[in-house]
Amino acid sequence: MARYFDVHPDNPQPRALGQVATILRDGGLVAYPTDSGYALGCMLGNRAGLDRIRELRHLDARHNFTLVCSEFAQLGHYVQMSNDVFRAIKAATPGGYTFVLKATREAPKVMLQPKRKTVGVRLPPHVTALALLHELGEPLMSSTLLLPGEEEPMSDGWTVNDEIGHALDAVLDSGDCGSEPTTVIDLSGDEVVIIRRGSGDPALFEA
Repeated sequence: MARYFDVHPDNPQPRALGQVATILRDGGLVAYPTDSGYALGCMLGNRAGLDRIRELRHLDARHNFTLVCSEFAQLGHYVQMSNDVFRAIKAATPGGYTFVLKATREAPKVMLQPKRKTVGVRLPPHVTALALLHELGEPLMSSTLLLPGEEEPMSDGWTVNDEIGHALDAVLDSGDCGSEPTTVIDLSGDEVVIIRRGSGDPALFEA
């Protein structure tokens, strides 16, 4: 059963963040808030954590998991970007986007889309998510907490805890979670492909 942590939306308590970080480092699966709904997250390389996400969300091998990062500088370690893509993503982040890009050798193999070797990356403009990521010092392997049959991600920490707390190790709640999914943009090929239109303005990448 998940441990439930209720933190201040503007100044998340460091002690609670440290406890959540310890759970993650010990191999746990955590639900945490972002600007676009709750996400499920686990540490880099945690294959069992990804399997638990797949089971919860009924995902297949084609799903692009996302590396949620705290700062732009981290992206270059995990994804390949041309100069044009680099500038475009830097101008749009942090923001309501998830970008699908070719992975580097540093990206965890367990989360790559198997045929295309791509991975999603995002930088969320959300105080609690960023505070947790800074506490960890590295990105989280993540997926939107969108349950099978639902059209919108979960956005309330109490509901997350009540409905799926039995399948998680921690729920981090700061009471300020959005509900509109990110705009997903595939920048891994020669052409820009808008996979999903959401909170981020896709017009920035459609010119």
